[in-house]
Amino acid sequence: MTSLWSRVLRRSHFGTEADRATFRTLHTASLASPALREGLTSTSAERSIRHLHALLGSPAVALTDESRLLAWDGIGDHHAPQAPKLAVAVAEQGSTRVFPPRELPCDEPGCPCSYAIGSPLFVEDRMVGTLLVLSPSPTAGLVRAADEVAQWVSGQLSLAELDASRTRLMEAEVRALRAQISPHFVYNSLGAIASFVRTDPDRARELLLEFADFTRYSFRKHGEFTTLAEELRSIERYLMLEQARFGDRLRVTLRIAPEVLPVAIPFLCLQPLVENAVQHGLEGRPDGGQITLIAQDRDRECLITIEDDGAGDDPERVRRALAADVSIDSVGLGNVDERLRRAFGEDYGLVVETAPGAGTKVSVRVPKYAPGVHP
Repeated sequence: MTSLWSRVLRRSHFGTEADRATFRTLHTASLASPALREGLTSTSAERSIRHLHALLGSPAVALTDESRLLAWDGIGDHHAPQAPKLAVAVAEQGSTRVFPPRELPCDEPGCPCSYAIGSPLFVEDRMVGTLLVLSPSPTAGLVRAADEVAQWVSGQLSLAELDASRTRLMEAEVRALRAQISPHFVYNSLGAIASFVRTDPDRARELLLEFADFTRYSFRKHGEFTTLAEELRSIERYLMLEQARFGDRLRVTLRIAPEVLPVAIPFLCLQPLVENAVQHGLEGRPDGGQITLIAQDRDRECLITIEDDGAGDDPERVRRALAADVSIDSVGLGNVDERLRRAFGEDYGLVVETAPGAGTKVSVRVPKYAPGVHP
């Protein structure tokens, strides 16, 4: 009895034949997906075409862009030169089209690729290419399958375009932050360095190297994320340069938990907040002030606070800055808030506590580990 029951369990472990067929289809589609998520190119077409061929089971399958063959898999490749013309015809119709033998002239008797089914590939409302399925006869089932697979491919290509758009947006936002790095800071830093050239050449050399490292980090091509450790190193360079200018008027306290140094954060996420603290909190005060930066380990999160005891600000003005009001003179406050929310979710934006004459405290919470987020 036990042996019989074990055999039944083994037979039913993967379900019915229909279940197994569904699993095989999903698995094959998953193999094609990574390449297609890179967009429609010759490379991605070559990497995905055999998996699409396996999905459709026809004698041959091809991928084209709007007018050019990108990849072919299967027999009958003597028809490959005809693919661009078929792609143009599909584009003209804008929907799935069946091509009879007269539109696929062939000198090989018994060629199994006498018919072609052409299905358009769309990204949003723009046709970007064609899936061609060649067969001896265009059954209704094969036409429908070609159309369904083309729609799935279009979905993957749309996700690729979304990823590319997101990257372009991120790069534009970082460029905007770089553009807002104060020219006065650059001039003042160079002026401070110059003042030490005669009186303390070693100090001047040290500051010049820090300035070079600061600008190299801020302006280099970078991914969307960096580590807290890298961002803090850049902030320390910035504060060292500002202290060379302010002297004892700028007092800095850093308290960083070592456990959170590897945490991934958006690139140039904290530096603009520290720059704001210096520019709007301390600049213009004869007695200077204090800036405190703390990074704490809070179980699954990292809590970062940047606080100054400067002039403070109007909470309504801060609210407008967080809403990216361009009329507000704030170094990227809305930019940073938006990138934090996009990276980690709506619960992870900036929290700003301030009032006129009461200083300003900016809190940043980030998860220590987040899916898809890595330096």
